[in-house]
Amino acid sequence: MKGNKLTRRTLLKSLAASTVFGTGVFAGTKPDRKIGVALVGLGHYSRDKLAPALMHTQYCELKGIVTGSPEKIPVWQKQYGIEDKNVYSYENMHEIAANDEIDVIYIVVPTALHKKYTVIAANAGKHVWCEKPMAMTKDDCQEMIDVCRRNKVQLTIGYRLHHEPITQTIMQYAKSHPYGKIQSMSLASAYYGDALPASNWRMRKAMGGGAMYDMGIYAVSAARYASGMEPLAITARHESTRPAAFTEVDETTHFDLEFPGGLMARCVTSVGLADVNHLRVNCENGWYELEPLCDYIPVRGRTSSGIILDKTVVNEQAKQMDDDALAIMKKGPVLVSGEEAMRDIRIVEAAFKSAESEKRIQL
Repeated sequence: MKGNKLTRRTLLKSLAASTVFGTGVFAGTKPDRKIGVALVGLGHYSRDKLAPALMHTQYCELKGIVTGSPEKIPVWQKQYGIEDKNVYSYENMHEIAANDEIDVIYIVVPTALHKKYTVIAANAGKHVWCEKPMAMTKDDCQEMIDVCRRNKVQLTIGYRLHHEPITQTIMQYAKSHPYGKIQSMSLASAYYGDALPASNWRMRKAMGGGAMYDMGIYAVSAARYASGMEPLAITARHESTRPAAFTEVDETTHFDLEFPGGLMARCVTSVGLADVNHLRVNCENGWYELEPLCDYIPVRGRTSSGIILDKTVVNEQAKQMDDDALAIMKKGPVLVSGEEAMRDIRIVEAAFKSAESEKRIQL
């Protein structure tokens, strides 16, 4: 139509909305073109995990970057062929609204900044993929959900494990109870490492540092999906072997989650205690476990009846992003919504409240 400019963005939205006999551009195994992704924050996870994974996705591709470190720009442009027009700073990130090559903004900055950049991305009319933990507080999570809803863009949180098959098997066990009623659970998501410099954001409370936000979110999430229920109460305590280093944030947190029917999940998370990474579910007629539960090496599991859980994917981050791209195309569900991730943050907040008050907290 004369005077009507059909941009890539409007075409993408139009195609995603089309359901006529499934014969649109994205109806087949491979799309004619891919969802354009811009990474916000070029630290370790973007550099070593997400960007390489985007080279192996079927439905999305790395098109842009947002960074506060100008020295990183030529390195990324050379390695990934990113055009000048698709490079942004944190200060001009809002201008991405006019860029039709970018459909998704993936937020990969410290936890305390997730809300800020989600708001900018959503107001720019872009879909938002945000790393976990979703935000510092459940109120921040709700603001993120609301701004994405107002702008009619997708919000998904980067829980890569929800996209991999062994974790999905444990979720199914919570429904089918192949070994009878679940009687107890134990979970650990911890690693041993040297204390970081005090200036590092992971050592700063206001930025979302410490064990509970870093690794504890895995145990909280796993307790929920392995039980198939929401916890009723939490009792938590902190401990530290290096209090001089961990002055602001928790080095280790122990927490017990109480579920309906008397089920108890005993959990520990740490960034200094030990390398421990497992889930154990004890049932009436047997047990099953995952080890590792959440490391970057593939998830592995076994059951008391001798079943080995070893069906994995080649690249967990690629699978996650492809699934989320398919959800934008209306070809699959959103596996981890903002509402789902907010439930974990509610529990994390309660853990700190319990540890500080030395009291059991009802959820």
